[in-house]
Amino acid sequence: MRAGNDVESLVRTRLRSLRTTLGLSLDELAARTNLSPSTISRIETGKRGIGLDVLLPLATGLQIGLDALLDVRSDDDVLIRPTPTTRAGRTTWLLTRPDDSRIAIKMRLEPTTARPPQRVHPGHDWLYVLSGRIRLSLGDRDILVAAGEAAEFATMTPHAFSAVGRAAEVLMVFDRDGQRAHVHRARP
Repeated sequence: MRAGNDVESLVRTRLRSLRTTLGLSLDELAARTNLSPSTISRIETGKRGIGLDVLLPLATGLQIGLDALLDVRSDDDVLIRPTPTTRAGRTTWLLTRPDDSRIAIKMRLEPTTARPPQRVHPGHDWLYVLSGRIRLSLGDRDILVAAGEAAEFATMTPHAFSAVGRAAEVLMVFDRDGQRAHVHRARP
């Protein structure tokens, strides 16, 4: 089978799966897309070609981005191989793709006597301490978070964190807005 046929087959399967997962009949999806039920059926069964003239209305009708229908990553694209980036006593490993709506990172914090400056930015942060302890400064509050404990907070509150006593490792998740202040990429 040619690569183009593989992509079409994947898109057809994804289309049918999304439609049935959302509980939409052919008639219901047709009403959302201004395509006929028979056209959608022929697309799903491979009896009609797939072009932008039908992909755009189908993606809109399913309330997904066109990229969700066309995402044809190979098995190699499933595996993420994090690489460390070190800056100012922090080593980070990006655990998700940089363009994901949520970003997960692992961070190793070296202990320091200096208190890091607090920052604010739109978004929401969640963290889990894997080892060691950290001081989470939220405004005028200092909260010690130990291994096995988690914290969650809105990032419009001034915040900073640092290792206490020895190095600490933290798993962090940011929403799309929250990533900008914390994920540091190596400069070229």
